[in-house]
Amino acid sequence: MTGHLKTDFCGRTRREFLWEAGAGFTGLALSGMMAQDGFLAKQTVAADGVSEFVSPMAPKRPHFTPKAKAVIFLFMYGGPSHVDTFDYKPDLYPLDGKTIEVKTFGRGGRKNEGRVVGPKWKFKQYGESGKWVSDLFPHLGSTVDDVSFLHSLYAESPIHGSAMLMMNSGQILSGHPCLGSWTTYGLGSENQNLPGFVVMLDNSGGPISGAKNWSSGYMPAAYQGTVLRASGTPIHDLKPPAGMTDRVQRKLLDRLREKNEAHLAPRHDNSELAARIASYELAYKMQQHAPEAVDFSQETEATQKLYGLDNPQTQDFGQKCLLARRLVERGVRFIQVYSGGNHNDHNWDAHGDLEFNHNKHAGETDLPIAGLIKDLKQRNLLDETLIIWGGEFGRQPTAEYAKGAGRDHNSFGFTMWMAGGGIKGGTSVGSTDELGSSAVEERMHVKRLHATVLNQLGLDPNSLSYFYGGLDRKLVGVEAVEPVRQII
Repeated sequence: MTGHLKTDFCGRTRREFLWEAGAGFTGLALSGMMAQDGFLAKQTVAADGVSEFVSPMAPKRPHFTPKAKAVIFLFMYGGPSHVDTFDYKPDLYPLDGKTIEVKTFGRGGRKNEGRVVGPKWKFKQYGESGKWVSDLFPHLGSTVDDVSFLHSLYAESPIHGSAMLMMNSGQILSGHPCLGSWTTYGLGSENQNLPGFVVMLDNSGGPISGAKNWSSGYMPAAYQGTVLRASGTPIHDLKPPAGMTDRVQRKLLDRLREKNEAHLAPRHDNSELAARIASYELAYKMQQHAPEAVDFSQETEATQKLYGLDNPQTQDFGQKCLLARRLVERGVRFIQVYSGGNHNDHNWDAHGDLEFNHNKHAGETDLPIAGLIKDLKQRNLLDETLIIWGGEFGRQPTAEYAKGAGRDHNSFGFTMWMAGGGIKGGTSVGSTDELGSSAVEERMHVKRLHATVLNQLGLDPNSLSYFYGGLDRKLVGVEAVEPVRQII
C-alpha cells in the first residue's frame, strides 16, 4: 500500500487521520493500522501452524502499469566532466588556455571570468543516432542507440555533500528518504530473501556523508539501503558462529523475536526497533541466498569477459555490474553502484590532473557499463530494468587554479543518461551553452530526473507521499513535477 492511498476517513490518509485524532485510539488499534501500511513487520501463522514473518517489504501495487521493475543507479561520485564525456563542445577546443568572461560557481566561489580548459579527448559519432561520445567511452559508444542523454540538468549546490544529498534524496539537507527508499516504500521487493535496496561502494570506500546517501530518513528503517559486497563475504557477520546448527539458530531467533515483540508492543511507533526485528529474519534468509547471488562461477566465461572480469582494471566495477544484473534477476528493486570513494585520487573530482583522473575512472567503468547494457538486452531484461548514469554535478569549462588542467564543480548544467525501463533510446534532450557552463535549453532540475524514475516504476511522483510531521512529504517536493516526457 503506498503512502498516498486514501481510506474512508473523509478522503484523508490513515496517518493524517491519526495525526488529527491525536491519542484517541488505543495502542493496539494504532499499531494494527500501521502494520497494514507496512510500518511494522508482522508475524502470522500459516495453515500448517508454522510462524511466518510478513515483511514491510512485501510487494505492493503501483499506481499504474509500470515500464520498469527495477533500477540500477550507476553513481559516478565526484562529478564527471560533461564536456569531456558526452556533451560535445567543439567551440572549446580553440579557446584552450584563453581567459574569457563566463559566470561560474563552484568550490572556488562565484567568478565572472576564467581560463578555458579545452576538452582533452576527441569525440566521434556512434550508432544510427549519430551521438557524439568522447574517446573516454568507446565501449559505451557502441550502445548509444539504447541510451537517452539528458544534457540540461541543474541543481542548487556545487558542494559535494549537499549535492550528493540532492541527487539521492531531492533535498540538500540530510534526514530525508533517498530515491531507493521511496522506490521500496512504494513497491516493496519481489524477493523477501534479499534486501529490496542494495548499495555497492567503491573499493576505496564510500562517498562523503556515507550512509546518509542511502538513508530512509523519516521513513521506517526497513526502507534504508543495505551495503553489499560483490566479492568475498557479501555482508560482514552474516555467517552463523562455528558449530551452530540451523535448528538451534532458528530456535534462538524465534525466542529473540518473542522478547523483541513483547518489548515493542508498548512502543508501537518505534520503527527502528521494528526494523531491527525484521533485520534478524532477513539476515537468517540471506545466509543462504546472499552467497549464492555473488557466486559468479555460475556465469559463463563469455559473460564474465563481457563485464571485464578478466582484466584487473575493470574487474572490480565489472563484478559490481554483474552482481547488479544478478540481483535484478532475483527481484531486488533498487541497486546503486558507486564509482569513486571519499578521496580525491579515487573519485571523479578532477580539480588537478583531469586527464589522469578521467582516464582512470572511465577506464575502470566503460567496458563493464556497456557489458551490463548488452547483457540485460540479450536476456530480455533491459526493457524492465531502468539504468541511470551520472554524478552529483558536472565540471566547469574553465580551470580552477592559475596553472593546470583541473576543473571546478558545476551545478549550473551537466549531463546524465538513462537506458532501458521504457526509455526511448538514441535520443538526447536539452543542451548547455556553447561552453557547457550552464543549461539553456529544456532546463531540467534534478527533481525531474526523480519524477521520471518513479513514473517508469508505475508510481505517480506527485501522489506518492509519506505523512510525517503533519505534512504529506514527497520525493519531488510540494510543487508538481513532470517526468521528462520526451524520453519516455
